[in-house]
Amino acid sequence: MKVTFTIPGDPKGKGRPRFSRAGAYVKTYTPTETAAYENLVRIEYERQCKHRFPDDAMLDMRIMAYYSIPKSAGKKKRLKMLDNLIRPTKKPDMDNVIKVIADSLNQIAYKDDTQIVDAQVRKFYSDEPRVVVMIQEVINV
Repeated sequence: MKVTFTIPGDPKGKGRPRFSRAGAYVKTYTPTETAAYENLVRIEYERQCKHRFPDDAMLDMRIMAYYSIPKSAGKKKRLKMLDNLIRPTKKPDMDNVIKVIADSLNQIAYKDDTQIVDAQVRKFYSDEPRVVVMIQEVINV
């Protein structure tokens, strides 16, 4: 089984947890922007895929992150970006991109992201910023 879905907009990364103090207690919470993006990932997956992998499945996740081209890029640089001769070396880091997507899909696409045994993240520029995610079951032959 293989599913592919697209998350519109610029790629986002998993934000660091935040802490607040209430008297003698410390409360840990997810930043609002991260929580909103995780919700978007879940909504798009459920809207486009509607499939849950078995709880014992080994999974392969491939992520293609397409970043918007900066407005400051000249015509030559813009063409190189569209031809993939120049690729994004900016934030969010690829590990934070996969983290936010993998965590978002827990209990939605699979039981837990520990089931992901193989992964790849690739970063490109595009006129249409988005993240394309492909998940498939690893079949041992």
